[in-house]
Amino acid sequence: RFILKIRVLTYKRLLKNGNLGLPEEVTLRLFTYNELKRATNGFKEELGRGSFGAVCKGGLNKGKKLVAVKRLEKLVEEGEREFRAEMRAIGRTHHRNLVRLLGFCAEGTKRLLVYEFMSNGSLADLLYGAIWRPDWNERLRIALDVARGILYLHEECEAPIIHCDIKPQNILMDDCWNAKISDFGLAKFLMPDQTRTFTGARGTRGYVAPEWHKNIPISVKADVYSYGIVLLEIVCCRKNIDVNASTAEEIVLSSWAFRCYAARELYKLVIGEEVDMMSLEKMVKVGLWCIQEEPALRPSMRSVILMLEGITEVPV
Repeated sequence: RFILKIRVLTYKRLLKNGNLGLPEEVTLRLFTYNELKRATNGFKEELGRGSFGAVCKGGLNKGKKLVAVKRLEKLVEEGEREFRAEMRAIGRTHHRNLVRLLGFCAEGTKRLLVYEFMSNGSLADLLYGAIWRPDWNERLRIALDVARGILYLHEECEAPIIHCDIKPQNILMDDCWNAKISDFGLAKFLMPDQTRTFTGARGTRGYVAPEWHKNIPISVKADVYSYGIVLLEIVCCRKNIDVNASTAEEIVLSSWAFRCYAARELYKLVIGEEVDMMSLEKMVKVGLWCIQEEPALRPSMRSVILMLEGITEVPV
């Protein structure tokens, strides 16, 4: 009995420290609500807001390790679903282009998720609000980072994960300007041998694939569509829909990009920039393939990477 007591105490201590003898990548630390309240100075510094609540900046180990703490505030049932979705999606994943989940708090009705801190904001900040645009090679590198993160979700996890909300606001930049996908609250999980699923509409207007609005099954190709829109935004450093565009035909980026491609006037997309025109044409063509109305016509993320890297030709 004495030995059993010691074992239970040891286990409790390990649980408290979030270390169950597993490698750090797969061990999620369990936090108390008060720990996270202290770490964030009473949830004082808000980094942003998602559909389910606020994300605040915090510090662990006496402020030495910066983290982002996401509080789920929406209706209890919906918040619980989002909490479980994120835990399932990234509690078991580990990839350099996915934001890493470090731990969680599930105390009473309180649900919080603790992520690695991403010091350089989101891709949206970089593309839309920055004084300087990332140069052309940097943009191609970011496009490949995002593509590799999505490929991992689609093909390299034990069962496919459809993210369902790929957009620049959900792509965060780390200290070295590597792009990492975040916010898995709307993710949809398939069975290991499943390719399609029926589900209610989810995602963000402007990035949502047409099949969400038709009563047909959803596949990983829904993420490919969203990626295509993001890729065109990376090319042009602007939002997909810009009501303040200089001409009416420029308002919807995807239509404008197609017109410029068809008219052989791609330079209009990057006026005033030093850009490799062959690389520009390749990125625009890949973007246009990704946003085909018919999901079967869209390439897989593996094909997208091979085309962007120049290993395979982009079909015309």
